[in-house]
Amino acid sequence: MQERLQKILAKAGIASRRKAEELIKEGRVRVDGKVVTEMGIQVDTDTQDIECNGIPVSSREKKIYILLHKPAGFLSTVHDPQGRPIVTDLLHNVKERIYPVGRLDQDTEGALLLTNDGELAQKILHPSHEVNKTYVAKVKGKPDKKKLDALAKGIILEGRKTWPADIKVLRAEAQVTTIKIIIHEGRKRQVRKMFEAVGHPVLQLKRTAYGQLELGNLEPGKSRILGPGDIKMIFRK
Repeated sequence: MQERLQKILAKAGIASRRKAEELIKEGRVRVDGKVVTEMGIQVDTDTQDIECNGIPVSSREKKIYILLHKPAGFLSTVHDPQGRPIVTDLLHNVKERIYPVGRLDQDTEGALLLTNDGELAQKILHPSHEVNKTYVAKVKGKPDKKKLDALAKGIILEGRKTWPADIKVLRAEAQVTTIKIIIHEGRKRQVRKMFEAVGHPVLQLKRTAYGQLELGNLEPGKSRILGPGDIKMIFRK
């Protein structure tokens, strides 16, 4: 069944119909791999692949959900023109075309979700759902209480204030402090930029959980298939 592209995006919960039109105009929507900027184009969700911001909106494939322990040194993408290691290199016997949900920068390790369920991916990434992400950061030096309180309340980064964060010191050594931080924003390299802003750059960073879905004892480079119960844990505070 064919429908207008902006209506399909709106029904998938990605944006309002008006906002969907803006996404199309900005060239952020692809149909069968090609950028579409034409308004009112008719698309068949049963026979055509639709992507918004690189994430599938609809898929004819069986839905699959994977939790990967991304090692440092791998890119959170499915293609790299420079031939650097990418996260899908670590997955075996996965026939479906899957995408990372959000990103971990190349130097960061930890929990990374991959799926072909575009609707779920958009739900996880949209700020309105406030999906918590838990990180463990080893930072240089010893941030004092004033700095940690500032990070918890929110600081100005690149002209915008960060949302409140939960922060807990796990271990304090002479030159390094290990801190657990929980945020629900997804700005690029946000945790690193937050600690850099208060004078304590991150030396090592690991994401340990989405919501209550924890990485647990999953070893670097290993992955596991998620079931319905796991997906529900993502949205639990």
